[in-house]
Amino acid sequence: MSRNLLLALCAIFLGGMALASLGADWIAPYAPQEEFRAHPYHPPTRIHFFDEKNGLSLFPFVYKTEMTFDEHYRRIYTEDKSQRYFVKFAVPHLFNVESPGRVYLFGTDSRGRDLFSRILHGGRISLSIGILGACFAAALGLLIGSVSGYFGGWLDEVLMRIAEFFIMVPAFYLLLALRSALPAKIDPLHVYLLTAGMLSLVGWGGMARVIRGLVLSIKQNDFIRAAKSLGRSDGSILAGHVLPHTLSYLAVVVSISVPSYILTESALSILGLGIQEPYVSWGSLLSEASSVAHLELHPWVLIPGLFLIAAAWCFNVLGDQLKPAGESHD
Repeated sequence: MSRNLLLALCAIFLGGMALASLGADWIAPYAPQEEFRAHPYHPPTRIHFFDEKNGLSLFPFVYKTEMTFDEHYRRIYTEDKSQRYFVKFAVPHLFNVESPGRVYLFGTDSRGRDLFSRILHGGRISLSIGILGACFAAALGLLIGSVSGYFGGWLDEVLMRIAEFFIMVPAFYLLLALRSALPAKIDPLHVYLLTAGMLSLVGWGGMARVIRGLVLSIKQNDFIRAAKSLGRSDGSILAGHVLPHTLSYLAVVVSISVPSYILTESALSILGLGIQEPYVSWGSLLSEASSVAHLELHPWVLIPGLFLIAAAWCFNVLGDQLKPAGESHD
């Protein structure tokens, strides 16, 4: 597969996932917290175009399902083929069916909540928290690294020792310690913002050191000396001449950092320290996949993990593809 095609496919997936998450209220057939207690761990719904009585149908339809238990108390869902429920499009959601019919594209969880709807809404949290965390870390690393490299002296020594502390401490354990220090009962929205902040806090150190090295090299150029001789202030030189030459590196490092932040947030959510109800993320959805019994009986609970892996891989591909362009640009 050519480089341009791979880059295009990853961009299409990430762009489509972002748009689908933003439009989840319309695309998803159900609300993320809507429960159908009669359908816990319902397998993905079968979409039909043909039945024995009426033959081929121009419109897709589903059958009502009923749950029973076998001799081992395992859930068995059977279709009641006496009545068809046609899939409706665009009103009031992208697709849905009339009650009592249900359409679960990816099945349901233990409380009968539609996984497809929850994955779309969870994409808002997982993608945005990864991007916000990477952008905050890049902004902090850019600010501290540029100031450190440009002014040097004692300020450089102090800032770099602080950066080395955050580089030295294992990031995930620091996140666990920071999150554990917060109150157990905290608003989920505050958890979201604090998680993004904590992710950026543990990730800026390495960026700051690289930015410092770039700035040390850039400030030796003749155009920097010329700007100083013309009386330009240090702030204007940094903003107008130094920082623009670091943007190519930042574009690469942000795209590479996003998947690590997404995976870290997911790990925190699986442990119960990240995003909690009523908000949902791909990591919190995977909490039900931590049991071998669930995986054996209900393998569709792993589907959120496929989106997580695909998004992380696509961001890594984008970063790898951007890296040569950024290096040549420098």
